[in-house]
Amino acid sequence: MGNRGRAGDRRNMRPVVIGAAMAVLMGGAGYGAYALVEGAGRDGGDSASQAETVKSGPLTAEEVTAAAGKFLTAWQSGQVAEAAAATDDPVAAKAALASYVKDARVRDLALTPGAPARDSVTFAVKGTVSYEQTTKPLTYDSTLTVVRRAGDGEPRVDWRPSVLHPELREGDRLVTGEAGTPPVKALDRDGGELTTEKYPSLGSVLDGLREKYGEKAGGEAGVELRVVRGEASKKAELADTTLLELSEGTPGTVKTTLSPSLQALAETEVAKRKRASVVVVRPSTGEILAAANSSRGFNVAFQGSLAPGSTMKVVTSSMLIEKGLASIDKKHPCPKYFSYGGWKFQNLDKFQIKDGTFRASFAASCNTAFISQAPKLEDDDLTKHAQDYFGLGRNDWKVGVSTFDGAVPVQSKAPMAASLIGQGGVRMNPLNMASVSATVKAGVFHQPYLVSPEVDGRQLATAPRTLSADTLAQLRELMSYTATAGTATEAMAGVDGERGAKTGSAEVDGQKKPNGWFTAYRGDLAAAAVVQSAGHGGSTAGPIVASLLKAGG
Repeated sequence: MGNRGRAGDRRNMRPVVIGAAMAVLMGGAGYGAYALVEGAGRDGGDSASQAETVKSGPLTAEEVTAAAGKFLTAWQSGQVAEAAAATDDPVAAKAALASYVKDARVRDLALTPGAPARDSVTFAVKGTVSYEQTTKPLTYDSTLTVVRRAGDGEPRVDWRPSVLHPELREGDRLVTGEAGTPPVKALDRDGGELTTEKYPSLGSVLDGLREKYGEKAGGEAGVELRVVRGEASKKAELADTTLLELSEGTPGTVKTTLSPSLQALAETEVAKRKRASVVVVRPSTGEILAAANSSRGFNVAFQGSLAPGSTMKVVTSSMLIEKGLASIDKKHPCPKYFSYGGWKFQNLDKFQIKDGTFRASFAASCNTAFISQAPKLEDDDLTKHAQDYFGLGRNDWKVGVSTFDGAVPVQSKAPMAASLIGQGGVRMNPLNMASVSATVKAGVFHQPYLVSPEVDGRQLATAPRTLSADTLAQLRELMSYTATAGTATEAMAGVDGERGAKTGSAEVDGQKKPNGWFTAYRGDLAAAAVVQSAGHGGSTAGPIVASLLKAGG
């Protein structure tokens, strides 16, 4: 399958293959007719002496002209063996040239060289790509280099796949045929088409929808000439590339849960910041209403794997309350430091809360209030709780595109303690943390989804347990208090109604500033955002989330 959004590339990058008669080339001191230059530059001396002579030194213009001419003439004429013999690697060249005829399906080839530049020659390629009843013209430029062959020093074309097309690397092939997966037209929840022109950060999502639903959405694949990457290119993370589209194909239709207004706003908000990502979900159903990234490459919103920092304290708090280790208005320790497992943990700016409650510790995001409970926990307590109540780390979400479903690994000693505050081995993304707030708001885990399971009959993930009514009430009060009197107050100013929030900052090795996190809910909306290497979540990610919650009504 070719790359999405490739129409502009197809006009400029077109493939090669082999075909018909050769044009007469430049005369005079430069190129003569290629059919006449074989053997140019040799004198009529004794053959035995010539056989013993190893040519060396810089290539002459005549040698470059002769070697290039021999190769191009044979290639254009369809004489694969002769063209391959004119290179320094006849075996590899023959296989590649033969594959062009068979797989790339290019005919009527015409090669037009330019003037040589030292040991290289740039040449234009024109041909016709044919597949069943469909044909399309093909043009592009390529370059060959002439070298002295090891052993006898004879001039030969330095064989490499890029001679046939500049996009080719070792192991790559040109193939003409059906595009593989039929295209899809993705729609928002109101029936409008989703495009990268309207929503720039949806590129990877649209690619994922085609991959998942292209065969199921009722479309028909188009025909294209594309570079099919080999193992070396795949290791270098190079994707198959479409060079020429012979027919577009008929797209099928896939309807998503995205809200056009919230998606547009999410795009605007993340565009204001570097390395920002956000997701909005509906707690009562799990529908994903918006997802955006300021970067256009990797989809951090769905596939990121980052330490969530103190936003993880929402999950940890629910565990401590369920276990009777914390209660909202009971006294709870928040010292400057707490040591466990050989590590010394501290709070931001080494603050402490003397004789404070768990409510105060949560709202102020006191690290030691959570670390101090580590001695009372089993190594797998947080892992089981995150899986059983929040559906995290089970690797069973079926969103409609590829996602990372969070990770809360079993750890011991200091790393286990660090996981309680969203560090250690805990890894999340905005989709995961939006789901955490949604679970608190709804009272039960609803797996987030982008495409309704009714479209393909897939089974959404579930969590085997639900939080007790008492734990839910306390957790909601903790998040509400944080939104009005804690670290989330500034960001949530102006967000009215039933709401709750939690800030987070995650230290990352090698970064001067932490990643800023924010997760919150309001009414039947929940959202989470991360801004990487930006500072504390209340001032970085918080405004993004608050803006979307306000707009969602």
